[in-house]
Amino acid sequence: MEITRTLAKFIVTHHYRDIPEKVRHEAARSFLNWVGCAVGGSRHETVERALAALAEFSGPPQATVLGRADRLDIMQAALMNGITSHTFDFDDTHLKTVIHPSGPVASAILALAEQQPVTGEDFVHAFILGVEVECRIGKAVYPSHYDVGWHITGTAGVFGAAAAAGRLLGLNERQMTWALGIAATQSSGLREMFGTMCKPFHPGNAAKNGLLAALLAQQNFTSSNQGIEAPRGFAHVLSTEFKPAEITERLGETWEIALNTYKPFACGIVIHPTIDGCIQLRNQHQLKAEDIESVSLKVHRLVLELTGKKTPQAGLEGKFSVYHSAAAAIIHGAAGEAEYSDAVVRDARIMSLRDKVTAVADSSVHEDQTQVSIKLKNGNTLEKFVEHAAGSLAKPMSDADLEAKFRALADGILSKSETDKLLRLCWDIGKLKDAAEVARASVSNGSANRS
Repeated sequence: MEITRTLAKFIVTHHYRDIPEKVRHEAARSFLNWVGCAVGGSRHETVERALAALAEFSGPPQATVLGRADRLDIMQAALMNGITSHTFDFDDTHLKTVIHPSGPVASAILALAEQQPVTGEDFVHAFILGVEVECRIGKAVYPSHYDVGWHITGTAGVFGAAAAAGRLLGLNERQMTWALGIAATQSSGLREMFGTMCKPFHPGNAAKNGLLAALLAQQNFTSSNQGIEAPRGFAHVLSTEFKPAEITERLGETWEIALNTYKPFACGIVIHPTIDGCIQLRNQHQLKAEDIESVSLKVHRLVLELTGKKTPQAGLEGKFSVYHSAAAAIIHGAAGEAEYSDAVVRDARIMSLRDKVTAVADSSVHEDQTQVSIKLKNGNTLEKFVEHAAGSLAKPMSDADLEAKFRALADGILSKSETDKLLRLCWDIGKLKDAAEVARASVSNGSANRS
């Protein structure tokens, strides 16, 4: 089967009316969570440095950097919004692939929606299709692709951005096939970069490159017709295992965005069970750091592989330290963005407790599980086994939870009335006459901006 062409035909011929209402609502949840993360991260040092490097080279001011007054050309805006939305590592996660699906797709098409007219319905349709494409391609090469060191949000995300942008540009089947091929040859992102500013660069780069792929294809810029499945195409070059049925089976019948999850904690998803367990024990027993002799964790192997930094020196590194996360959860009873600041990572109390945390991989522990054992100085031991972490499919965040998260992220950047308006627009994205209204509403009138 010609996988790339089959996928291209699906993207260009699918009808919005065939998407169930429940799936559309999940798309709104995903989009709202993404906008909140982008606005919240818009003043981070990572973003400031990227803008300092790139802004002077931008073309016409066509599109908004969410949460800021800056306007860039659509390519640079797609890049920047992908960076802002992933800087806190607080965005959505497709657990089957650990792809953060909204960043590459939404960043590309919201920028495009500011450059050409796009209705909310068309925007939501393209967004759902883009997420479907990147997650299905991700499933086809996961886990071997990820295990060898590729950051799958960047590598698969570029396909989602190309598909969504191509749909809005009205590409035909041949052009969409080329767009996917152009995306394939730009697929990139290395897990070595986790804990640095390059990690949020990956979804931003995927958004920019996917948009570029669609724009090139619109002008009949050619590529291979089998960019995904060819012997020297994406799947075989970047993975030791390729499962093509994951891309084509029940295409248009099941929807990957319906399996999306949202983070209550601002760090790598594999640490969430540990944080959940530590917070539960802290609250149940009124734990104080000075009463603790040691903290022992039994975790899935990926926890140590991805978040095994024992002595993080900065907030971004703290997001990839199960040791810091456990200590912060016990001391602060939370693991939001504040608990991953440089100051908290370097706090003496956190560092002291962090040194008492040990973690071992246990083959009986699944990715969404952990066993927390806290030995107290009085000789007692407290135990908590977490079957499913908060924010997982089994214990999902509610609409109200997502709104509270959104408000916390926007605090200090937007006023309450501005936040209320932006929330309403995100929930109603499918009904808007102009999807770009969301981008414009993300910019404060100045009264709430941080210095």
